[in-house]
Amino acid sequence: MPTETLSITAAAGHALEGALEMPTGLVRGAAVFAHCFTCTKQSRAAISVARALATQGIATLRFDFTGLGGSEGDFGRAGFATDIADLVAVAGALKERFDAPLLLVGHSLGGAAVLAAAHELGADNVAAVATIGAPSDVPHVLHIIKGDHAAIRADGEGPVTIGGQSFSVSREFLEKTEAVDLLDLVKQLRLPYLALHSPTDTIVGVEHASALFQAAFHPKSYVSLAGADHLLTDRADAEFAAETIAVWAKRYLPTLDTGLLPETGVVVKTGHGKFGTEVHTASHRFIADEPRSYGGDDTGPTPYDLLNAALGTCTVMTMKMYTDRKGWPVQGYNVHVTHEREHAKDCDHCEDEGEGAQIQSLNRTIEVLGDDLTDEQRAKIIAIADKCPVHKTLEGHLHIHTKEAD
Repeated sequence: MPTETLSITAAAGHALEGALEMPTGLVRGAAVFAHCFTCTKQSRAAISVARALATQGIATLRFDFTGLGGSEGDFGRAGFATDIADLVAVAGALKERFDAPLLLVGHSLGGAAVLAAAHELGADNVAAVATIGAPSDVPHVLHIIKGDHAAIRADGEGPVTIGGQSFSVSREFLEKTEAVDLLDLVKQLRLPYLALHSPTDTIVGVEHASALFQAAFHPKSYVSLAGADHLLTDRADAEFAAETIAVWAKRYLPTLDTGLLPETGVVVKTGHGKFGTEVHTASHRFIADEPRSYGGDDTGPTPYDLLNAALGTCTVMTMKMYTDRKGWPVQGYNVHVTHEREHAKDCDHCEDEGEGAQIQSLNRTIEVLGDDLTDEQRAKIIAIADKCPVHKTLEGHLHIHTKEAD
């Protein structure tokens, strides 16, 4: 997936560093991912979840909270209130870019932060919220901060270790963390909510998910990440969580209006990957791409796949329309179409094309399913395949006229 590096100004004026994972082609929504306590946007969960969401068409921004990773500011003085402010700033920037309510996703303490931020941002800016391994009470994280808390309260600041890393935190940091009543905020939340939690999580017990779920209003959902650890260090667990969130969020994320749906024909637009390309019809949107062996991301059919599909689908539709009208006992059709570039070397009618002509072919194999069909019926069905409109277009005198748009 293509990744954009972003810098967003926090409420306090310093820079927050982010990485925006863009879908190769169609963007159907946008999301913000908040990482776990003292993690960064480079954690396995952050990268795996953000990129998996991008494959589902959701542009996802993972960023570093104040004082962590590439973001400026003092982590030791920030506290949970600053995390919320960071999320509000980041969500505002993403909402401005995509002009649609966002999906907020948070991991561990980041999950608590997105719930609190969603309460502040409201339904005009947030479409839905999902958390992974989130604590139901923010002060819960204080037990993993190893240090003399009493001395920090007395002196105003002191050294601690968190997950083996050394930090200096302030009295304000501890007080801001203790002051949050997350369950009260969740009770006031009126947004779709999905809680994902592992029953074997040894850092944040599954009882926290139960408390959050009980506090939230419907629509709400719970998914068990059975066997996963708290940090989702197994890529398969992170990807399962992301795919689950993406499918769930599709119900709530508004499809972005591109303004490209044509009344006739198709409009094709540059996507976000090396070859990813958006295709818009009057009522559908999809992606064309190239396989990874050609440098693409393999997120959609290739141009020649689409050409083959045009002939194959038209063939099936034409045969079905014919046999339905006849009332014949056909059970279905399988049509295999391939494209051949070096058709000239075994072409028995190439002299008709003129010297130097590039001879290509589409090879079509048709399987007619139905044990009760006669040989005569089968022959007529195969013959009718050549009557399909796309077949006639491809073998007719086709001209392509190109002009630059006004």
